[in-house]
Amino acid sequence: MPEQRPEQRQDSLEQIRRDGAFDVIVVGGGINGIGVYRELALQGLRVLLVERNDFCSGCSAAPSRMIHGGLRYLENGEFNLVWESLRERDALLANAPHMVRPLPTTIPINSLFSGMMNGAVGFFGLSGRPASRGAVPIKIGLMLYDWITRHRRLLPKHKFRGARETLAIWPALSAKLRFSATYHDAWISHPERLGVELLLDTRRLTPGSLALNYAELRPDGSRFVLCDGTTGEKLPVEARAIVNATGAWLDESLGLLSGAGPQREPFVSGTKGSHLILDHPTLHNALGGHMIFFEHADGRVCIVYPYLGKVLVGSTDIRVERASRLRCEPEERDYILDALRRVFPGIAVGPEHVVFSYSGIRPLPRSDHEFTGRISRGHFVHRIEGAVPQFCMVGGKWTTFRAFAEQAADEVMTELGHERVASTLSLPIGGGAGFPQAADTFEVALVERHGIDRRRAAHLVDIYGTRAEEVLAFCRGREDDRPLAPSCQVTGAEIAFLARTEYVHCLGDILLRRTPLSIRGDVSSGLVQGVAEALAAEFGWDDDRTRREIETFTGDLADYHGVSREMLGRRDRERA
Repeated sequence: MPEQRPEQRQDSLEQIRRDGAFDVIVVGGGINGIGVYRELALQGLRVLLVERNDFCSGCSAAPSRMIHGGLRYLENGEFNLVWESLRERDALLANAPHMVRPLPTTIPINSLFSGMMNGAVGFFGLSGRPASRGAVPIKIGLMLYDWITRHRRLLPKHKFRGARETLAIWPALSAKLRFSATYHDAWISHPERLGVELLLDTRRLTPGSLALNYAELRPDGSRFVLCDGTTGEKLPVEARAIVNATGAWLDESLGLLSGAGPQREPFVSGTKGSHLILDHPTLHNALGGHMIFFEHADGRVCIVYPYLGKVLVGSTDIRVERASRLRCEPEERDYILDALRRVFPGIAVGPEHVVFSYSGIRPLPRSDHEFTGRISRGHFVHRIEGAVPQFCMVGGKWTTFRAFAEQAADEVMTELGHERVASTLSLPIGGGAGFPQAADTFEVALVERHGIDRRRAAHLVDIYGTRAEEVLAFCRGREDDRPLAPSCQVTGAEIAFLARTEYVHCLGDILLRRTPLSIRGDVSSGLVQGVAEALAAEFGWDDDRTRREIETFTGDLADYHGVSREMLGRRDRERA
């Protein structure tokens, strides 16, 4: 069987061959680029999105997986950012309830008045390290948090507890605490998948707009050339405006797209954030379903919360001079684990509990702040003059991607003289459309309608939301609709569904971004082989291509996620 490209990709390339003229080309397929692509396309413009790797594979694949208002931004005086973030958090809870869920968050507090001047320091633009936050400034911050959402409250108001009540609920916390405060934000289960669902929605609603991963846009005189990274094919394209949404790579890509070389003054001041995923049932149970939001000795904020049956803990905040692919270094791992031991001193935790790690660059606006936590998480759009104007998206964070996309789209439409025709604030996303308040009722319905067991129903609802029906319709009657491993709910038919419908090109797309198999620590040598064989059957890969895919993926897993080939083999033996 000859190797073949997915029909989805072939169709997009054929449309470009027939007509390479677009109103706007968006460069960068992270969450901000996907957001502005959707925003512009839904206003009736023809838009092309180009990503040189996979969608949501760079900075957008490495967040803390929180959807939050940014409580600590209050001490920087960024009240508008907090207001915007809380509005967008609530919108995501409503529009994507299959992936974005409430997260009760508890802050252990060791003092009463400490940190009272942190807000004043931020207000006057000073950049020093904040003092430890005591009960009074935290109380003031949480009162503001509640006040901002008073007219559209979706989540409970905050609650303070004394030491005795706190330790009765969380006995493993440090006995040094004097108070605790609990408030609610949200978390996102599969951020990379939400990005793909935004693309699928856009394709369904505006078929003239196209998204292409593993491709690059290069200048060619007054026009541009689209280079297909999978075949080398070059296609002429043109646009009336360019949106540069390349995040941490913005300064590099700006020069490449304009042909003018690097800019003198960079727009982006990146910081590196690393996170660990721990397989630690004792710690998982000690959290009691809450995120613990705490400070390390150096004043940086750390988090730990239950995530997909494991524990997510992070993070670091280290300046980087140049954008590149990163890994969690041993000293960062030790820093994070040391922070965890300080807040849960009676729970033994070490490198042996780490089943996955990841790192990314926060593409923050350029700043001279000495303490990286003082750098704004806000966003703005900068217009670059040229034969084709370029709109650069600077800054931003996962929670506010829609608002940032809306802002950028409005500036582009002003340039083009195009009126807004639709708002996305209340637009359901992917499998969030029609999602019931109680997910278990939908699981029961799937069991009854399709004759599957409850575990598989829960898996499909968690990954796809209401799109689970679409997956099951595809899988029905296929011989490969069998689990790829005894403890795995993913089947060969589900892999085929993803390969055909979700912009998949390589093995890593499936194992790192379309499924949670890697981040949950589920991948083993046998499971990697099974997924590779399922993709080979779908794409017509020969044995050599299949072997290269496995080698590339397992190499990346070892180099960038701390999962060696020996660990993969050991997992097979443990599960045998």
